[in-house]
Amino acid sequence: MTGALPGGLVPLPLASSRRGPLSVACTQCSQGQKMVLFVSGVCRFRCFYCPVGETRNQKDVTYANERRVTCDADVLEEAHAIGAHGTGITGGDPLGFTDRVEHYIRLLKTEFGPEHDIHLYTHEPNPEKLRRLHAAGLDEFRLHIPWYLWGPLRSAGTAYRELLVDSGTWGMRRGVEIPVLPDHLGELRSLLRGLDEIGLDFINLNELEFSETNERNLHDRGYHVDPRSGWGVKGSRAGAAELVRTLRLRTPLHFCSSRFKDGIQLRQRLLRRAARVAPAFAEHTGDGTVRLGIVEARGRASLDRLSRQLARGGRLRPEEFRVDRVRRRVELAPGRLRPLAARLAAPAFVVEEYPTADALEVEREPLNSAAMDGPVRLGGT
Repeated sequence: MTGALPGGLVPLPLASSRRGPLSVACTQCSQGQKMVLFVSGVCRFRCFYCPVGETRNQKDVTYANERRVTCDADVLEEAHAIGAHGTGITGGDPLGFTDRVEHYIRLLKTEFGPEHDIHLYTHEPNPEKLRRLHAAGLDEFRLHIPWYLWGPLRSAGTAYRELLVDSGTWGMRRGVEIPVLPDHLGELRSLLRGLDEIGLDFINLNELEFSETNERNLHDRGYHVDPRSGWGVKGSRAGAAELVRTLRLRTPLHFCSSRFKDGIQLRQRLLRRAARVAPAFAEHTGDGTVRLGIVEARGRASLDRLSRQLARGGRLRPEEFRVDRVRRRVELAPGRLRPLAARLAAPAFVVEEYPTADALEVEREPLNSAAMDGPVRLGGT
C-alpha cells in the first residue's frame, strides 16, 4: 500500500499520495498523536471555501479537539487524554490572536517538554508575529496562500514570497498548505513551481470539500460533490493526484484526501482517546467509538437509588459500572445490562458514541418498554 513507485511517488491510504518525506507534524497527525487546538474562529480573510462549522465560524471560541476550552486545564487534560505527541494550532487565523497562541505554546511546552511538536496554520504573512511565536517554541508554520494570488508570486503575493524566503534562516520548519481548486489547476501548478524555487520544507495539498458553511458558495461557483470522495469536490482529488504524479519538485509534495482525514487521522485519534478515557467495561469498535449500556434517571428519579438497584440486581462490583451525574445515567457493559433491562422501570439503552469530550452519540438501541415509551417517572429524589 505504501511502497514507492518509479519516480518516488508513494501512494497512501484512501487516495492520498506523496512525493518525498512527510513533515513531522503530518506523520504525527496520521497516527492520531496531534491535538487540534482551535484558538479562535475569527478570520479576516473569509475564503469562500472555508469549511469551519457554524458553531465556530467567525466566533471567538477556543476548542481542544472537541472540548470547549474555558481554562488552561481543559487544554492540558485533552492533550493527556489522547497521549498527544504534538499540537496543531488552527482557526480562523491564529495570528489574529498572537498573545493567546503564545500563551498556549508556552503552556504546552512547559507541560510536555520541548519534544512536544507544535505547528500552526495561518493566512497572514507576518514575520514579526511568527518570529515571536518561534521564540516561544513554535516548531513549524504552514502558510495558506489565498487562491486569488496563485501563480509564481513574482508580482502579486510578494509578501508571501518574502516571508517564505526570509524564514529559511529562522531554524523552524516552514511550508505551504492549500486546498486544490479544480478550476484553478493551471495557477496552482505555476504556484507550486514558484514555491519550489524557494526551497521549502514541504508543500501540502488538501482535497477541497463541502461543509455546512461553504456549501452554498461552492455550488454557486459550479462545484459538485464527488460521490467517490464523501464530501470532496469533484475534480479536486483527481487534480491533486495529477499534480503529485507529474510534477518533479525538489520540495516534498503531499496530497491529503478528505477521506484520509476522517478515515485515518480522526480514527486514530479516537482510538487513542478511547483506550485512555473509556471505562474498562466499554466495548470498543474499530472506528474508535465505544458502546455502553446506559440506564437513565429521568424526571425526579434518584440517580443514586438507580445505581444501587442496578448494582444489586446485576451483582455489579464498583468497577463494573459508572454514574454519570451530568447526563443523569448509570453506565455498564452492554452484555451486563441486556438481561436486566426488562425488569427495570427506568429506560435502558445500548448506545454507541464517540469517546470525545462532547460524547457525540452515533446510535441508540432501546432495551425495554420504558425506553420505547419515552420519559418515565420513577418517583423520589
